[in-house]
Amino acid sequence: MMLHEDEIPVDETLVRSLLKRQRPAWGDLPLSPAGAGTDNTMYRLGDDLLVRLPRTADNAQSVRKEQAWLPRLAPFLSCPVPELVHAGTPTDVFPLVWSVYRWIHGEEAGPDTIQDWDAFGTDLAAVVRELHSIDLMGATHAGDLSWYRGGSLEPCDQWISGCFDDCRTTVGSELDVDRLEQLWRAALTMPEPSGPHVWLHGDLKPTNLVARDGKLHAVIDFGGLSIGFPDAEHSTIWDLPPQARQAYWDTLNLDDVTWARARAWAIAVGVSGISYYWHTFPAFVDECRARLHAIVIDAAAR
Repeated sequence: MMLHEDEIPVDETLVRSLLKRQRPAWGDLPLSPAGAGTDNTMYRLGDDLLVRLPRTADNAQSVRKEQAWLPRLAPFLSCPVPELVHAGTPTDVFPLVWSVYRWIHGEEAGPDTIQDWDAFGTDLAAVVRELHSIDLMGATHAGDLSWYRGGSLEPCDQWISGCFDDCRTTVGSELDVDRLEQLWRAALTMPEPSGPHVWLHGDLKPTNLVARDGKLHAVIDFGGLSIGFPDAEHSTIWDLPPQARQAYWDTLNLDDVTWARARAWAIAVGVSGISYYWHTFPAFVDECRARLHAIVIDAAAR
């Protein structure tokens, strides 16, 4: 499934050729698709490894970032994160960097894998607190670590306004786009964030949260790793049930202004996802639509 105009096609034959060239001992291990996101394609290798390949040259920048920083951040986090075992180099058949990680056993967080959503929200908040408290180690909001979600909302307004219009055309009456835009514009009038910059995962949605034994076990996909204000980090909480959302809020003791800005970031990612992936990635569009619907319901209850 091709999602981007500049995407580099990947299949099992290509992946096996990379392995045989760079890690011959792994070249004949069983290989099977292990999912694909908006930025990367994954293959399970044997029982204990995961091959992760970026879709585009821009995505490859995130791969380099993970390779550089995950080994340095992991010791400060109490939950497992991807463990790099091979940093793949570009070749003539795949001209981008790629990675092999240790396989993390578990399943995507969801209604069939989580037993106690209150506890899950509390545990996720604890992971976020740990990540945000790690020393920056000289890193700054610059270069590969300056993702837009770590900044302020206002620079995104023109882009997101166009996405609202796209959603009115595509989703139409299935979603209260007018209410979502009102919440977005209300957040734009609020004070700019002024606290210290912190480490940000950038995309703590359920597909990046691994459950085991009914609880949060691991956090994966650090492609959005960045330095910035923490508001957008909280945006994916609307992908979870209300009880997890409330427990998360209570644990971090978030104020109303931070919550409103986080909600605005959730809206921005949702409407832009629908706009960009409407024709190419229906499963992701459904995720965005569910998030936006949850925001409308939650806002009406507060």
